[in-house]
Amino acid sequence: MIGRLTGLLAEKSPPLVLVDVNGVGYEVDVPMSTFFNLPGLGERVSLLTHFVVREDAQQLFGFLTAEERSTFRLLVKISGVGPRTALSILSGLSVSELAQAIAAQESGRLVKVPGIGKKTAERLLLELKGKLGPDLGAPAQVTSDAQADIVQALVALGYSEKEAAAALKALPADVGVSEGIKLALKALAR
Repeated sequence: MIGRLTGLLAEKSPPLVLVDVNGVGYEVDVPMSTFFNLPGLGERVSLLTHFVVREDAQQLFGFLTAEERSTFRLLVKISGVGPRTALSILSGLSVSELAQAIAAQESGRLVKVPGIGKKTAERLLLELKGKLGPDLGAPAQVTSDAQADIVQALVALGYSEKEAAAALKALPADVGVSEGIKLALKALAR
């Protein structure tokens, strides 16, 4: 699985970007919230990714924040919401706006997103209730590649982004990846 890409931003054509990673160009679909915050062409960019393999395609979706990626992953787990629809939702609403709509049970805000009908909006409100909202928790404050790798490893092991963020806060700032993972797992086991 591809969890993160770091390279030069070669092309920008919404919602698709091309990231050149040591000579290999990765086409990555991003929500508009990520697209508008990308650096200029030729500049270095780091995207957290979600890789989707289907019978007829392999797609890579990218996000600037762990919060966006975890929300995307929650959305695609809902019946009737595929990656394109999840991308559309995150392009039409920020994560905090989506959380507010879910907390207030406002289907009207969701129906305004292209591709979301009344039934899908109601399903989103039902399925995301309690999973998204003011208690969503801050994303992990990643300040180094080592910390990003630690968070990725914890998420890959089945911990939520929220749990990974909490474990990361307890670690020394200069910890290495393998030692950080060990310490984080000990902290999470308590």
